[in-house]
Amino acid sequence: MLREDTQDRLMGRCRQLLRFVLPVECLSCGHSLSTDPVPFFCAACWHTISPLHQPVCARCDQPFVSPIATTYTPNHQCQHCQEQPPDFERAWTLFPYLPPLRDAICSFKYRGKLTLARPLAQLMLNALPQGLDADVIIPVPLHPARLRTREFNQSLLLADQLGRHLSRPVSATNLVRTALTDPQTALSRQARLRNLRNAFTIRRPHDLAGKRILLVDDVFTTGTTVNECAKTLRKAGSGQVFALTLARTVETDLVPDRLLTEQTGRPLTTLGI
Repeated sequence: MLREDTQDRLMGRCRQLLRFVLPVECLSCGHSLSTDPVPFFCAACWHTISPLHQPVCARCDQPFVSPIATTYTPNHQCQHCQEQPPDFERAWTLFPYLPPLRDAICSFKYRGKLTLARPLAQLMLNALPQGLDADVIIPVPLHPARLRTREFNQSLLLADQLGRHLSRPVSATNLVRTALTDPQTALSRQARLRNLRNAFTIRRPHDLAGKRILLVDDVFTTGTTVNECAKTLRKAGSGQVFALTLARTVETDLVPDRLLTEQTGRPLTTLGI
């Protein structure tokens, strides 16, 4: 069986040959691709993807507008977490949901560009928070009807790569989605809560009893989905539940100026879904 690095080299050469015969343009900037290692994106665009570095809520990773928020209280939590503590112990959200990462996630998730699974997972691995540990990794599940339509669960593909890196088992069939709900993207926070109430269940609670769980998802918007999953897991008797998402939607006043200047021609309103 070919080693993973050998497979990568072979895939890179095949991709280069195909791009010579069938030119491909970067989904972000439109420039022609040649030896760029990431499918559908040029290296210049891909290297602009940068983690959020500003101070964040110690519970949900919500970025704070001012660094003074954590200057004297490093474990400061946002107002929402103080007023309504989430069921997860800690959520890490690694990157802002902005182009070109937003383009990559949408292409991966909605257009079936499955070759983006590994480079997107590698972004997560490169930005893993210190001290992250769990007994079991669980991807946020899709309802069977939506899974049949999409034919894959993007969160599972990311979780699989994380499981290999962390040497932890990935459980993809224990936490299941039993309610086919409306898409969360266009709903308010309160509507999201109503939409997901009792939407998940645990098939084999004894398998998760007392175990620390790491939930994995692609995008964190309000945190409603991962929190409802965490609530279901805790009610079933699991140990602490943590969440890790590749990206989070952010308000433009929380985005570093350097990132905003790269989004020329885009309206200065809420970016994300």
